Amino acid sequence: MELETASSQLEALGNPVRLRIYRMLVRAGGEGMPVGGLQERLSMPASTLSHHCKKLLETGLITRERQGTTLICRAHYPAMHALIGYLVDECCVESCQPQSSGEN
Repeated sequence: MELETASSQLEALGNPVRLRIYRMLVRAGGEGMPVGGLQERLSMPASTLSHHCKKLLETGLITRERQGTTLICRAHYPAMHALIGYLVDECCVESCQPQSSGEN
């Protein structure tokens, strides 16, 4: 994963509303949730929800699929795992390196 991708995804999740939407979709599992269901649970205007979902979609954190007249949103688990892996891989890299004490 590239730094720019991770940064964009973390920025998207840095918004409390988008983080709430994302958590709901992660909990929904592979079936995802209809946009109408999200809107009902969040008590949010459709245009506002659309704006937040668009940002999550643009960063690759969610997918959206039309089933007839219904839009289904799903967490994109490969992107989630890649972001978590990126953060874990970078965790403590420098502090885990042996440090020279400056003593000889």
